[in-house]
Amino acid sequence: MAEDLSACLVVGISSRALFDLRREDALFVSAGLDAYRAEQLSREDEILPPGTGFSLAQAVLGLNTPGAPRRAEVVVMSRNSTETSLRIFNSIRHYGLDITRAALSGGAPLAPYLKAFHVDLFLSGYEDDVRRALDGGVAAALLYDRPEDPFEPAEEIRIAFDGDAILFSDEAERVFQADGLEAFVRHEAERAREPLPAGPFANLLHKLSALQRAAGREGATPIRTALVTARGGPAHERVIRTLLAWGIVVDEAFFLGGVPKTEILEAFRPHIFFDDQAAHCERAAPRIPTGRVPTSGREHEA
Repeated sequence: MAEDLSACLVVGISSRALFDLRREDALFVSAGLDAYRAEQLSREDEILPPGTGFSLAQAVLGLNTPGAPRRAEVVVMSRNSTETSLRIFNSIRHYGLDITRAALSGGAPLAPYLKAFHVDLFLSGYEDDVRRALDGGVAAALLYDRPEDPFEPAEEIRIAFDGDAILFSDEAERVFQADGLEAFVRHEAERAREPLPAGPFANLLHKLSALQRAAGREGATPIRTALVTARGGPAHERVIRTLLAWGIVVDEAFFLGGVPKTEILEAFRPHIFFDDQAAHCERAAPRIPTGRVPTSGREHEA
């Protein structure tokens, strides 16, 4: 009987995001595919170290309770061929990750397969795959290297989101970029009671919120979300009213008014932080698992 994944939180993660494959990627670039294939086959029993998305994948799988319907799935989505994937699967088994599904594209783009697996979030080390996923309506991010001193895994999933161009459309951000801060503040004050259009991660937030409500009815809430935005007052009002209109409550919200995000993120200790601005990501990535959402030049549907 076919299994329906539409009710689960489904995270698609590339092998480069799940494991640290920097050395292997460097070999591929310098010596080519044949050298990469030979290296992977000769070292198939050598366990790969965790990558940037490892702790998030581990936490997502922790949503499942033995004997109960599954709440979450992780799908490995790799450009590897079948023979070069053996080391990946051996590493998955070594770490005890309950991952049973994979898409191995043999070098082809992965984005066409995301909808077939009902993927809610796609994490990758390839920007072209991330952009194609976003264009197809799937929340996706390009992961930075894993922090040198990562946090100890938390028992609950912790995810931090930027606001504009991530949870919400980039409508207001375009005003800021074109006309400056005063115009942005005026624009948002005039539209304070008009909900913001949805951004590329809005559907993911809805899915997380639904899982939170379901878990809360059972007496546990193993997911915690945070909004970490450069907005300050009075531009905060439209954000709050938008979330109310969506029927969503984020657990923590930080309206920073231009204060750097990194120290707030360190205090929140997320498994991952999503932002569209390279400057914010580059400051956070050495200390926080970070994913950049390359949205510039793109429109997001409501």
